[in-house]
Amino acid sequence: MNIERLKFPIGEYIPNKSPNETLLQQWIKDIELFPAKVEDLIKDIATEKLSWKYRPNGWMIKQVLHHCADSHMNSIIRFKLALTEKTPAIRPYYEDRWADLNDSLTDEINESLTLLKGLHKKWTRLLQNLTKEQLKMEFVHPENGREFNLAENIGIYSWHCNHHLAHIKNGINSKGKYN
Repeated sequence: MNIERLKFPIGEYIPNKSPNETLLQQWIKDIELFPAKVEDLIKDIATEKLSWKYRPNGWMIKQVLHHCADSHMNSIIRFKLALTEKTPAIRPYYEDRWADLNDSLTDEINESLTLLKGLHKKWTRLLQNLTKEQLKMEFVHPENGREFNLAENIGIYSWHCNHHLAHIKNGINSKGKYN
């Protein structure tokens, strides 16, 4: 398998600022089910396998899992900022640096799994109750100055969940060959 396919196993995100209701509900369902899908993937994984990488020079399975907790915490905050302020500029972060911090290198993945479970319940409740007007609310990403509406951001995070589920699967299937 080529490196680009390992990096983007489900393909790159294709922006969609105006999803129909069916697609929007599927995206929300993807976000809702993510913690259970992750837990199902790793329920029987031996601790040493958490250090397997999903591609050469990629993150270890445990880093992917801890990254999702970090990223999704940031995401719900971005949603809440957009819902309570007029087109706020969100705060970016260096996800690659965060992935190298000791809380992202630990084999103690239950902390991040627990966080994801509660966070995704709260996040899903928020997303399921957004009005059509709220879905159009935006925030600005300062790295590129681009405005993202909340409907599009739901799609981004649906993709993000599925993207990293595929990374975890690839890491498990790699049997450690990329380490």
